[in-house]
Amino acid sequence: MVKQIIVDRPLLTVGCTLGEGPIYDPDTSILHFVDIDEHKILHYNTVSLELKVEQFDEKIGCLALRRDGPGLAGAAAQGFALFESGNSTMEYINRPLPVEYQPYTRFNDGACDSKGRFFAGTVYDKERGVPGQLWKFDPADGSCAVVDPGPFTDSNGLGWTADEKIFYFTDSRANLIFAYDYEDGHLTNRRLFVDAMALGLEENSYCDGLCVDMEGYVWSARWGGSKIVRFSPSGSIDVEVCFPTVLNVTSCVFGGPNCDQLYVTSAHCRASGEAERQTEYPDSGHLFVVDLSGEYQGVPRHKFGVAKD
Repeated sequence: MVKQIIVDRPLLTVGCTLGEGPIYDPDTSILHFVDIDEHKILHYNTVSLELKVEQFDEKIGCLALRRDGPGLAGAAAQGFALFESGNSTMEYINRPLPVEYQPYTRFNDGACDSKGRFFAGTVYDKERGVPGQLWKFDPADGSCAVVDPGPFTDSNGLGWTADEKIFYFTDSRANLIFAYDYEDGHLTNRRLFVDAMALGLEENSYCDGLCVDMEGYVWSARWGGSKIVRFSPSGSIDVEVCFPTVLNVTSCVFGGPNCDQLYVTSAHCRASGEAERQTEYPDSGHLFVVDLSGEYQGVPRHKFGVAKD
């Protein structure tokens, strides 16, 4: 039987157009996340409850903490970048997209492995035949390359099991989550982990951002589905976290002192071209937290940068 958790009140009424990419810093208790469409990075101190917002000139798809300096790393529209703390400054460190792709795609979701390598995917342009692809930037040698050419639709939620033996990656518009064998930066044996429609999930809802817990279960946000679904290692549905006042649930990350608080971003209904539904789902675009203490614990997100032995 599928367990249901109902969350009907936001943590923060931040009103994002396209809230995404949450990352929690255990050293500062700050939750960082982005509003992709508004070109913003938001910093929410979960202790003092202070919110700071930085404005940029282009879209930022995802973030990562850094081990090699202050500020944040991330995947912005055209590649991998560093962000200085507090002054809305961004510097690209690698812009790998082919010239012919640049006007029609951008980087979207991403995350780092335990060695600080940054994996991030791009979105597709169906009309122009530009595929979504999965990239890897390795700060150890500065290399950046496609590690799975797909073709995918919109690349999305990704993460690793605690032992880093399995890597998960989302093909949003296809409504699929793939699993790979993972070893020291290398992906092999891509296989289907979840086919959302085959499992009977709602029509017009899609796999979005994800995170992984210590038991190896995958928590996957449902764009257009008002929920997060927890999938077992075999791909069956185990838990549903339902957000009845939100249409587009976009991503999630474990945080808090014990990594047992699930922070959840969402998008305004206009982000899916359904602005008229905002009155039906008035909390779309706000930030949520789900207290899972005593039940579930997440795998912490790794930092970007060269790992020191």
